[in-house]
Amino acid sequence: VELLGQLLGPVMQLVGLPDSMGLVWATTMLTNIYAGMLVFFQLHQSDPLTVAQVTVLSTLMLFAHGLPVEVRIAQQAGIRVRVSLLLRIGGGLLLAWMQYRLYEAGDWLQQSNQLVWAPEPVDSSLQGWLMAQGESLVMIQLIVIVLLTGLKILKLIGIERLMAWLLRPLLRVLGIGREATTITIVGATLGLAFGGGLLIKEVRAGHVPPKDVFAAMAFLALCHSLIEDTLLVLVLGADLTGVLWMRLGFSIVLVAVMTRWLNRQDSGFWKRFLVNRHIEPAAQSN
Repeated sequence: VELLGQLLGPVMQLVGLPDSMGLVWATTMLTNIYAGMLVFFQLHQSDPLTVAQVTVLSTLMLFAHGLPVEVRIAQQAGIRVRVSLLLRIGGGLLLAWMQYRLYEAGDWLQQSNQLVWAPEPVDSSLQGWLMAQGESLVMIQLIVIVLLTGLKILKLIGIERLMAWLLRPLLRVLGIGREATTITIVGATLGLAFGGGLLIKEVRAGHVPPKDVFAAMAFLALCHSLIEDTLLVLVLGADLTGVLWMRLGFSIVLVAVMTRWLNRQDSGFWKRFLVNRHIEPAAQSN
């Protein structure tokens, strides 16, 4: 983590952040937002930031976090690793740079950042870590069970069709078909681990065409867990407009442009650069 943080130091300067924030992003990329927050709290006193800088840093954290786990989830759903990394790291840097230039040009959010919350002491013992991991695994299992049951109920009572109809204009812009509608909503609101996990199940069953898989996973790579993750970075002092509305608008525009260009490419291009071979049977069955 420290080595990656040093490598990211010069990159941080491109988006108006001090070199030390490279350690925050490196921690976030390799673990999760919670761990990145802890490092941020430790560095905040020695490297005070403006609200604009915290918003830019939060954007980087929102786009690229938990990569070893979440990129693997995307790979299992059918998206190549290099594509996921390019979208998440490259997309995050692009939006962060745009925000930096915008805030600098307009002299916006230049006031000193004030922390909303500080972390409590964490049990760093092996026993404490094991307990925390056990609790997390149990909660994830319970949430997945509830999600699968809820999705089944939504299908049975027709709510899924209503949601697809309401979101059809947006999904059409993004290039996401009806089969991936509910899963995309789950991922965007609750997180890539849940939405991507459900998508893996549907892909293996052959229910979702490969192009819909790619469009849905591309959008979720850029814009997922809009509730929890957004609330977390607001605790750091980030501006809501930057970490929610700018992120959402940027993701919609980027995915819409990208899917339109990619739809003009032949199937050989898709198989060679974008999707994994194990989703090809789904393409034939659809």
